[in-house]
Amino acid sequence: MDPSDQKHFTVVDYVIFAVLLAASMAIGLYHALSGGRQRTTQEFLMADRSMSCLPVSLSLIASFQSAVAIIGVPAEIYTHGTQYWFIGCAYVLGLLIPAHVFIPVLYRLRLSSAYQYLELRFSKAVRICGTLTFIFQTVIYMGVCVYTPAFALNAVTGFELWGAVLATGLVCTLYTTIGGLKAVIWTDVFQTLVMFAGQLAVIVVGVQQTGGVSEVWRKVWEGNRISALDLNPDPTERHTFWTLGVGGVFLMLSLYGVNQAQVQRYLSSRTEKDAVRSCYMVFPSLQLALALSCVMGLVMFARYCGEDYSDKLGTSSRDAMVIYFVMDMLQGLPGLPGLFVACLFSAALSTISSAFNSLATVTMEDLIKPHFPAMTEERATLLSKALAMSYGLLCLAMAYLTHLMGDSVLQVALKIFGMVGGPILGLFCLGLFFPWANSTGALAGLGAGLAMSFWVGIGSIVTRSSGPRPPPPDCRAILLSNNTTTAIQTALRNVTLSRPSGLKRFYSLSYMWYSGFSCFTVILIGLIISFLTGRQFLTHSLCKTELLSAQQRLPPQVKERNGLAFPKEDGPSPDETESFLPEAHTPFVECETAV
Repeated sequence: MDPSDQKHFTVVDYVIFAVLLAASMAIGLYHALSGGRQRTTQEFLMADRSMSCLPVSLSLIASFQSAVAIIGVPAEIYTHGTQYWFIGCAYVLGLLIPAHVFIPVLYRLRLSSAYQYLELRFSKAVRICGTLTFIFQTVIYMGVCVYTPAFALNAVTGFELWGAVLATGLVCTLYTTIGGLKAVIWTDVFQTLVMFAGQLAVIVVGVQQTGGVSEVWRKVWEGNRISALDLNPDPTERHTFWTLGVGGVFLMLSLYGVNQAQVQRYLSSRTEKDAVRSCYMVFPSLQLALALSCVMGLVMFARYCGEDYSDKLGTSSRDAMVIYFVMDMLQGLPGLPGLFVACLFSAALSTISSAFNSLATVTMEDLIKPHFPAMTEERATLLSKALAMSYGLLCLAMAYLTHLMGDSVLQVALKIFGMVGGPILGLFCLGLFFPWANSTGALAGLGAGLAMSFWVGIGSIVTRSSGPRPPPPDCRAILLSNNTTTAIQTALRNVTLSRPSGLKRFYSLSYMWYSGFSCFTVILIGLIISFLTGRQFLTHSLCKTELLSAQQRLPPQVKERNGLAFPKEDGPSPDETESFLPEAHTPFVECETAV
């Protein structure tokens, strides 16, 4: 960018940024040297299942509210208006369903990995496929999370790009490796508070410098950035109430229902009630985080009236505009630019630390332990730490590839979740809600869901179906009569836009529908194949409530085994209970977990 337009950090800003990294490291060191000193996999990966609902809920927010959201949402509002805000409607069902469907089943099984459920319900092959799909999704997303804040900071301030990437990645890798899940959750709590403080500071100063709340409102209203409720049912429309409020529910379910990073936090809670309560507590905080990001986008528009600064910034990405706005607003206030950058990197740290820990967990529990059952606890813990560090280094490599993506970071991130998270959600729904589905159907459904979502996703990237044009930026007051306004709206509705047809129309499916589309594909194909290959009839005599009572009867030594199997005892006869692992010849009787 033009050096004359480049903003600069002061010493105070660098100090605040350094304090953030130092505090995160200190929390990691504290948990490495206190308690059980992370000597067991139970403590390192599951925080000894001892966490209360408040830190867990704040950690759930931090894991979702990444730097992608803090930069991407204001950039979306600045460019296209407030339509995206309607995704808040999806948070209601997107958190209620996990709280009352997924958490009870997974918590009562005392699992470490969410994908252990897939083996209990279907087979080991389904579990491994589910795990590999999650690893693929998370590794790609980690690269986006690390690269996004570093790239934006570099574009505006000249801050060394790879210096920021390495600082973030290495600090996060170190505290995750030495401190385990406890360090991850408590750093998330600290980083969530920094996130809210940074956004709030920018909004308050921005509103003040733009001329007050009424002036901001006047400019965004006249600039067409306040979007009305769009009830257009067309699924190819990028953002409407249906794509955000309904399609967003499936996105939320794939994140808060079956994603290992979130499930691991539920499972680290002291009790099932704490896990459910933490899910409820996330709702107001997520709404607050969404509101702060959207208001920040509106204040940004009021400041610049939708001007395109891509030439000045040396990049076509609108995401860098957010950092430019922050540095422009806060330039004369030493420390505040550093606070927002700390907020941005807090979001990145919290997300990727969650990813490292969850990746280490699923790799250990799903891919390594089943093949080495005699591995000692000490060696297993050491290997888990090595895995967390390896994924941290892999994340840095993925950050290097992220700059090749052309869409906005928000769209890239949600596409990744939709394309890969949707099929995983479909797999769990198939197991939970359809007792007659079998493992062959599950594998075929997962394959079909992934194939369809990647077909649509890659097709949309290759054809580059152009998104909607942003509303024309105009901050001048234009007073029109009601008749004139109606005439203009009618004329706009009658304009025939060149819509894509055939496959191109299929590829232009809104990215917010990817999760729902691929989820239903998995369920539909899974049920068809299950009927063709012989249905697996599972009785309803052991559903969620029966599962809990069976769990409570377990002796302590079996509970330590993560609940993968229950010992044979005076319970239901073989006619009443069906095994989840029909091919495994073990002296245990597995419990039905279909709802």
